[in-house]
Amino acid sequence: MPETNNNTSISRTIIINGINLHYRESGSGSGSSVVLLHGWGSSSENFRFLESFLASHFHIFNLDLPGFGGSAMLQSAWSLHDYVELVKGFLTKLTITDSAIIGHSFGGRIAICLGAQGMASKLILTGSAGIRPQRNLFYYIKVYSYKFAKFFLNLAPQNLRPILLEKLQQRFGSTDYRSAPPVLRQTLVKVVNEDLTTLLSEIKVPSLLLWGENDLDTPLYQAKVMEQKIPDAGLVLIKNAGHFCFLDKPTEFNLIAEHFLRN
Repeated sequence: MPETNNNTSISRTIIINGINLHYRESGSGSGSSVVLLHGWGSSSENFRFLESFLASHFHIFNLDLPGFGGSAMLQSAWSLHDYVELVKGFLTKLTITDSAIIGHSFGGRIAICLGAQGMASKLILTGSAGIRPQRNLFYYIKVYSYKFAKFFLNLAPQNLRPILLEKLQQRFGSTDYRSAPPVLRQTLVKVVNEDLTTLLSEIKVPSLLLWGENDLDTPLYQAKVMEQKIPDAGLVLIKNAGHFCFLDKPTEFNLIAEHFLRN
């Protein structure tokens, strides 16, 4: 594994499972490894401050997941399993062993799967997805309104259907869905409702749940489910922070994360 200077972040590209994967490497080549996995619609840029902070003690690998940042766009819709296998391939190819993994939101889904497979020494999950959300009546009204409208879309002239379908998706889709290109929309549909609750009890490594108290995307009750199900887990709540608590309260987040990783 190549050595890196503590104060230098090196941009690299590697081919894993046929995908051009971009990542940044920084920190001490002799220190224990930490892998950073960003959330949906984000990139490794979101973790730049955390990466820089941890680099004084750890060997950091900050990935752009396929479809985001400097990594290649997907050619077909991926499943969560595909992303997990991609990161496993990355760890294997670079002979990264016994690494801690920090996952935010969608990156947390991947981290949960890797933790359950014994692919991590420690986990930090922040605003992690993976728990099936509680749905209110408005959600079901929205879903069935979309399905009802889509059914009648088939009665429209063939040449108008793509335009009308896009309008429907813009009206009813989530922000992540609306802003994504078609292949990532298909991928999001495949992964967004996957419930990982049954995997949590299989995570046997120390796990820290770092959560913003005002997180609306992955509310606090989801973190509490994870705390209950993961055998060796602790929950730390960051006040006055939301889904991106590592950006809202970076100093607090970084100090807590570093303490957990070093002890």
